[in-house]
Amino acid sequence: MRVLISADMEGTAGIAVWQQVIPPDLITQGNPAPAEYEASRRLMVQEVNAAIRGARAAGATEIIVNDSHDGMRNLIPAELDPDAWLITGNEKPLVMVCDVDKDIDALVFTGYHARAGTKNGVLAHSFTGWIMDMWIGDIQVGEHGMNAATAGHWDVPLVAVAGDEAAVLQTQELVGRDCAGAIVKYGRGRHSARHMHPSKACELIEATVKDGVSRAGQIAPFKPPFPATVTVRVDTADRADKMAKVHGTSRPDGDTVSYEARNGQHLMEHFLAMMGCAG
Repeated sequence: MRVLISADMEGTAGIAVWQQVIPPDLITQGNPAPAEYEASRRLMVQEVNAAIRGARAAGATEIIVNDSHDGMRNLIPAELDPDAWLITGNEKPLVMVCDVDKDIDALVFTGYHARAGTKNGVLAHSFTGWIMDMWIGDIQVGEHGMNAATAGHWDVPLVAVAGDEAAVLQTQELVGRDCAGAIVKYGRGRHSARHMHPSKACELIEATVKDGVSRAGQIAPFKPPFPATVTVRVDTADRADKMAKVHGTSRPDGDTVSYEARNGQHLMEHFLAMMGCAG
């Protein structure tokens, strides 16, 4: 069994503010906090290693970890479980679910956060700070929904998710309660949380991933009905102007763009093209 772990950072236990998660060379507002970021990298890799242990205990024969956080070079390779492969770098196909099209049997999310605008969602956002909302048809989604729907194109089920309470509950509401969930912190606002101790969070993640991966054959992939109209609302009209330059993109109103996604692969590829124009 081949398992892909999409590893984000904002949903990691112990993390609650942007200075903890933005690589110092990429920060554009406020002051860099290199020491806090380095500590967060280690918290992140500990949770990923816990997920690897859980997947291995459930029978995974190959585990691929895709660094899916800002810049996508956050995980410390030397501290990652040596049994896993690591994908880094942000110029990669399908981005947060890179390699999901390579005969993967199960998908796992670690360190995930809720979609933009979620009450008590710790560091909640959707891909960037300027996407306000997203829908696949009439289904409201964030990163978890877009990534799970992309994986569904290749019949890959999302079997486990770890993150803050809002992220886990949103994901399970979207893809189904068969997806195992590890809640490692509870939001007290967008920039505050009540956290599990990192060691306890890792124990929970290991057990949760083991449970989800062991049931992978019984968990259905997330497959929204396609073709579907994908709608993205952004912060400004000039941002929407740039995104509308991608062929096949419509402009329902000033701050909104949309396109017709043929399937889960096209869903992500067209979205990434718009992101590239707008960023």
